[in-house]
Amino acid sequence: MARIALWLVAAVLAIRQTTVVLRQPPGERFIDLETWLGENGVLRVKGSLYETDPFTGTPFAGLVLRPLTRSAEQALGVGWTLGTLLLVAGIGVLIARALPGPVSRRTQLLAAPLAISLLMLSLPVRNSFHLGQTSIIPVLLVLLGAFAARGERTSGVLIGVGAALQPAVLLFAPLLWFTGRRRAAASSVATFAACSALAWAALPRDSWAYWIDHVAGAGLGTHPDGVANQSLHGMLLRFGLEGPLEIALYLLLAAGIAWLGLRRAIRYADDGQLLLAVALTGCVAVAVSPTTWQHQALWVLLAVVGRVGKRQRDRMLWPFLTVAVVTLPSKMLLPNMPVTLPVRENAVLLMAVAAACAVPFLSRTSPQFHRPIPTEYVTPAPSRWSRVPLLPFWRRVVSRPNLLLELIAIRVGYSIYSQIRLAATAGVEEARAHGRQINSIEQAIGIDIEHWFNQWVVGIGWLEEFFNFYYTSFHFPIPLIILGLLYVRRPGDYRWARAALAFATVLALVGFWLYPLAPPRLMPGMGFVDTVHKTQDLANPEFGAMTAVTNQYAAMPSLHFGWSLWCGVVIVMLAPKMWMKALGLIHPLITLAVIVGTANHWILDALGGAVVVAAGFALTYLLSGRRRLLPPGAEEPEKEDMEGTGKGAEVPVPVLVPAARKSVSRESAAKDPGEPQEEAPVPAQ
Repeated sequence: MARIALWLVAAVLAIRQTTVVLRQPPGERFIDLETWLGENGVLRVKGSLYETDPFTGTPFAGLVLRPLTRSAEQALGVGWTLGTLLLVAGIGVLIARALPGPVSRRTQLLAAPLAISLLMLSLPVRNSFHLGQTSIIPVLLVLLGAFAARGERTSGVLIGVGAALQPAVLLFAPLLWFTGRRRAAASSVATFAACSALAWAALPRDSWAYWIDHVAGAGLGTHPDGVANQSLHGMLLRFGLEGPLEIALYLLLAAGIAWLGLRRAIRYADDGQLLLAVALTGCVAVAVSPTTWQHQALWVLLAVVGRVGKRQRDRMLWPFLTVAVVTLPSKMLLPNMPVTLPVRENAVLLMAVAAACAVPFLSRTSPQFHRPIPTEYVTPAPSRWSRVPLLPFWRRVVSRPNLLLELIAIRVGYSIYSQIRLAATAGVEEARAHGRQINSIEQAIGIDIEHWFNQWVVGIGWLEEFFNFYYTSFHFPIPLIILGLLYVRRPGDYRWARAALAFATVLALVGFWLYPLAPPRLMPGMGFVDTVHKTQDLANPEFGAMTAVTNQYAAMPSLHFGWSLWCGVVIVMLAPKMWMKALGLIHPLITLAVIVGTANHWILDALGGAVVVAAGFALTYLLSGRRRLLPPGAEEPEKEDMEGTGKGAEVPVPVLVPAARKSVSRESAAKDPGEPQEEAPVPAQ
């Protein structure tokens, strides 16, 4: 069933990508291909290929493409898109076949559809679909030469042709040579030289321009210092370096990365992880190539096959980070701050350099390669309702999750939330009509106090300033502080609280999408005063930078109140002192007064926020049971016993055990506590 589901996901992604491309007008799809092959394309120019900016390929690429101009023009559309789909499917199948063994039956069944799905989601493949690029062809040629070709000579020819299309691919020749495939290495170099010589004989001016004037293509392209150029050369240009100093520093860094990266790739190839070695060599090519456009960074995604971390809870960090960098815009990974700008602008390059030179991938000889140190779980307390469907894979963990993984997940999750919230827009009139509905309902039940309270707050200067400060200052910091304290002091409760908050936020997005609602401050004719923004023109409300990054008509439910209520519930349940619990109760009450007094929400918005928070805690309960945990072998005390022991009865402190949701028999529990117990076997990962 999982295999069928993954193949369906891959098919849906392929259909969606094809539909998105083919629905665009002819002038807006396959932009790069049109600049080469179109009516005024580069390959129709009778002079040099490099007299205009669009063409940045090698002379051999121009020599191969020029005779295919007419047929390629006819292939624009369905034919070109289906051809790209076949290339992606071929790469995914090759990746699945090249996984280092021994591979479990489950991995064999799921690897191919999972690889194809990740490729479809990656920015390099999406750009190749949209722009009509051919840059994924060298990747396929290298994989065919490394894993599918019969005979070293055929393998070398395939890799040599790939190098003739992208010269940085020639770095695979040293990998072949030092891993014992010397005939393939020699054949790849000979094929590259023959293809380049053929192009030099047919196009001498273009070859001179590419290899000599532009130093192997380093000067080609309209903006070599643009963010799209994810190479060392592009990064140095963005840092403001130019001339001989930049060239010398580039050559020095490129030589160091190539030496260290190829040395590591050879070591992993000798270890039996040839796919990882190929990926690391590709990452070296990404870094040292004079120009590496975004659609050429597919090698970074292939590095996801490496295993990093000896503990099971650390294993997902590297795959998650790799997939996030290659599939998401860098602005979703890091906030827009000056200190993060160098990392945001060079995210793909930094990942490639890290993979090639620094990430400590495990060798197959490591005992943790197949059997990582298992995560420690505890026995959850039995549910009071026997029909609660506790999911077996949602296991209660008491150890802290990987901090970097948590930070990245929170940042990416919030970015996705912001994008969906911004996209959940409707007509202003519809949002205002919903606002009138809410106001009518409140009048009917007698809770329409928003206007009176807003005017009362406006009449008291210091109270208005306090409410404005509270509204703009405490929405994000307090939940983050609570999560941070739980992570440090109570990691078992951290996961429980974080899950409830995540569920509540996801449910709120559904409300934003289905029921766009204008807040009181954006309802014309009702006399509300926007104390925070001071907006006067309700026909075209403008809030500065916030107008472009948030949806002003996403008021139902109120996450301002919902998140504050979550904070209050968590503090009341977990805080050790009464004054802390009191603060936990005060925070949502003040927030309710603030969102109403500043005219940012209706009373029913707060009720909606309370509903999604309650649903978030309920979903967490349904998945993992009660928050309280029991030590292994302990049983839930009967109701009579609990009443007899009084409020002071405490459940024993949780004990860490390696097996999840496995009850301990009474016979084993009755054994001598000092006698070692047999641990449950850990399945091979």
